[in-house]
Amino acid sequence: MKPYYITEAFLDQFITAALVEDVGDGDHSTLASIPETAVSKAKLLVKDDGILAGVELAQSIFQHIDKTLKLSILLHDGSAIKKGDVAFTVEGSARSILTAERLVLNCMQRMSAIATKTHQFVRLIEGTRTKILDTRKTTPNFRLPEKWAVAIGGGTNHRIGLFDLIMLKDNHVDMAGGIEQAIIRTKDYLRARNKNLRIEIETRNLAEVKEVMRVGGVDIIMLDNMPVTEMKEAVAVIGGRFQTEASGGITEETLRSIAECGVDFISVGALTHTVKSLDLSLKAVKD
Repeated sequence: MKPYYITEAFLDQFITAALVEDVGDGDHSTLASIPETAVSKAKLLVKDDGILAGVELAQSIFQHIDKTLKLSILLHDGSAIKKGDVAFTVEGSARSILTAERLVLNCMQRMSAIATKTHQFVRLIEGTRTKILDTRKTTPNFRLPEKWAVAIGGGTNHRIGLFDLIMLKDNHVDMAGGIEQAIIRTKDYLRARNKNLRIEIETRNLAEVKEVMRVGGVDIIMLDNMPVTEMKEAVAVIGGRFQTEASGGITEETLRSIAECGVDFISVGALTHTVKSLDLSLKAVKD
């Protein structure tokens, strides 16, 4: 099932733009070598272990290019995969399959890598109440598929962009003149525009946490780059009055200890900005 932000309008715009970039005035390699009437079959071959993502997107790409192509899906988004698996087969116009090949692979390889990394992080904090969040550290114009992949891997999508949640980071606080000024101005802004957005604010130490507690008016307090001992104290001071998010330099080695501090969320930029694409290949099926 697609997330709410993966609309048909988005898919059409994304695939159209990607094909303009890749195909230009024609896939001349294919047009030159493949007869117009040639029919073929290809399989999506898995060459790495991990979590599969991007099958639904691949289906949309194939259908966008040629509605007569027929897909037989063998493994769905979220499936655990291993080297040698076949995720799906596609059959129909050889020209259409070849033109779609690279866009399908580029999307699925990256999305599967993100889903795999997310799944690993979610597994590491099993038994705690903490949820893994993604961030805005994404590839321009590919953010929504990347966030889709996080959801497939078992993570939780944070804000989609700058428009759907107020996040007062350290620079906002410093440029506004402090925590109190930043919060008050934000509340005034939302009230004046009759906007109902949640507010999150970043804190860098226990003193800033206590300042936010004094001022109030927010929904989430981010605990940024805090040592575990200070984070535990901050969570105790907050006492459930606000939701809490740990952020900054999160690694597989530190993840569990941070979750055990009792935070509601851990945001991990590495889910999307430092993954290595899974090895997938589209191979012709010979009779």
